[in-house]
Amino acid sequence: MDNNNAIIPGFDNEKDDSLTIVLRKADGIPRGIFIYLSGYIDTYNSSFFQKQITKVIEAGYINLVFNCSSLNYVSSTGIGSFTVFLKIVKPKGGDVVLLEIQPKVYEVFQLLGFSQFFNIKNTADEAIAFFSAGGVSSEASVFPLIISCPVCVKKLRATKSGRFRCSGCRSILAINDSGEVSLG
Repeated sequence: MDNNNAIIPGFDNEKDDSLTIVLRKADGIPRGIFIYLSGYIDTYNSSFFQKQITKVIEAGYINLVFNCSSLNYVSSTGIGSFTVFLKIVKPKGGDVVLLEIQPKVYEVFQLLGFSQFFNIKNTADEAIAFFSAGGVSSEASVFPLIISCPVCVKKLRATKSGRFRCSGCRSILAINDSGEVSLG
């Protein structure tokens, strides 16, 4: 991996024992960068995380690809940090992609309802393809879709497949790629 200071001067001047951040330029993504996260993000280190990623954005990188394969835990405060980055880069024409999220971390995103706001991909190639397509998923999709909860019949908006919690009755719903809803 590259030395972070070689990409963004002074990036490694500040450290946190609970979160390691490694940067790698993203060939094939205009103004893009891969950000490898290792450890966890919670209330105590989220300000460090936000400060470091703000340095990345201020250096001109607006297409952020977070590799989360070594991220063991993210609190709601940590998810809020990712939301802050999305709000900063979107008006500049950028976007945020989350890669290789561990199932227990992904579940937190889903249960809090944030999985629909982020582009979540499985591989770096999928992330590059996403940005190459102008920030839209290349696969044809039935989403966004208005569904009815099978328990309470509340109308809900689904932006992609996955597991979600009904805002009416709190039931867990599973929505497949075809838009079919089941309890789950």
